[in-house]
Amino acid sequence: MSFVFVVDQNRKPLDPVHPGRARFLLSAGHAAVLRRYPFTIILKEARPDAQPQPLRVKLDPGSKTTGMAVVNDASGQVVWAADLAHRGEQVKARLESRRTQRRGRRHRHTRYRPPRFANRTRPEGWLPPSLRSRLGNLLTWVARLCRWCPISAISMELVRFDTQLMQNAEISGVDYQQGELQGYEVREYLLEKWGRKCAYCGAKSVPLQIEHIIPRARHGSDRVSNLTLACETCNQAKGTMTAAEFGHPEIHAQAKRPLRDAAAVNGTRWVLYRRLQAMGLPVETGSGGRTKWNRTRRNLPKTHWLDAACVGESTPDLLHVQQVMLWCITATGRQRRQMCLMDASGFPRTKGKGVSVVQGFRSGDIVRAVVPAGKYAGVHIGKVAVRARGSFNIATQAGTITDISYRHCHRLHAADGYGYQKGGAALPPHASMAEVPAPQF
Repeated sequence: MSFVFVVDQNRKPLDPVHPGRARFLLSAGHAAVLRRYPFTIILKEARPDAQPQPLRVKLDPGSKTTGMAVVNDASGQVVWAADLAHRGEQVKARLESRRTQRRGRRHRHTRYRPPRFANRTRPEGWLPPSLRSRLGNLLTWVARLCRWCPISAISMELVRFDTQLMQNAEISGVDYQQGELQGYEVREYLLEKWGRKCAYCGAKSVPLQIEHIIPRARHGSDRVSNLTLACETCNQAKGTMTAAEFGHPEIHAQAKRPLRDAAAVNGTRWVLYRRLQAMGLPVETGSGGRTKWNRTRRNLPKTHWLDAACVGESTPDLLHVQQVMLWCITATGRQRRQMCLMDASGFPRTKGKGVSVVQGFRSGDIVRAVVPAGKYAGVHIGKVAVRARGSFNIATQAGTITDISYRHCHRLHAADGYGYQKGGAALPPHASMAEVPAPQF
């Protein structure tokens, strides 16, 4: 169950309502559907005395998937939750393909010309397109949520790990070194880096121990570059040997290898923080260790949106997460910028792009088609692919419906560059926190 967003006649956000209340308002004629994804209604009557409760949008940025949650700090209720899948890898792959084709053509026809790509300069603060895509997705959804519900504050996970603390434990004294949160920072970092499995035997779903690659008895340090994860059997068998002596010399190189996903997050974290601050709302920050500490104290399973709900010090002591309907949002892009497709040699093999809007419909719109007769007679709901002649294809859950006239189609949701799918309830109804199994390391 996710609450339904409500706006008044002036598009001012009001308190989200229970889905049952939204159905009553729609059936009684007091409201109309403003947006399908996420479901938002607009009231037909003025509410000048409405005083909505402030809500907080919380983000757990990731390189591939970002968790989002809208939380009521006063009641601890998670009003809305979603997992946003980014398309940074797809953007990078397409740019590499285009660069290869262009370079091949230039080499064949102008091989005498010296390369000019080194002459280009980049402005200060430049980000690669794959990271700009991820950053734009986050800013877009924060702005949308601010339009549809009364958001008064933002929380985001600014740093994945407190690497300065892990590398130099004496930076702020022994009290900071021995804090309760420090162990969560190190353990979360190692779980992420070593794939949540034993570095020596590859065992998964077993209790893992933090192990020194060069043992402390051999003057090994406590830096994270000297730490790995091992099951109890491998840890006992290794004893005071180094990883190379134990038969795993590759562990030394892997321990010093940076995290690719963490690098993608670190490349945009401060830009995202400054952009969120520019929205005029207070922005709270927290680390990945703080997020995991909050989640384990509340005995919640690990998911992207639950991590988002546990970001920051403002997390309520009791989070109401039962029966929250998760939305899985996928960034798909709007339209292809490439004018025509290329062959293996990098030359055009198709005609230029045609018109993008046909009879008021655009490819990617969610439509409802009522076909009165014929092979596909019935009601079909899905994503439309337009054709210039006015005969469309509709991709539904049951398959693709071909050659449907635009006269039978009614648009439910305009294409906005994202795909939507319900992810199901995260926790069983009326389950207490004690009934949820605690995560194992």
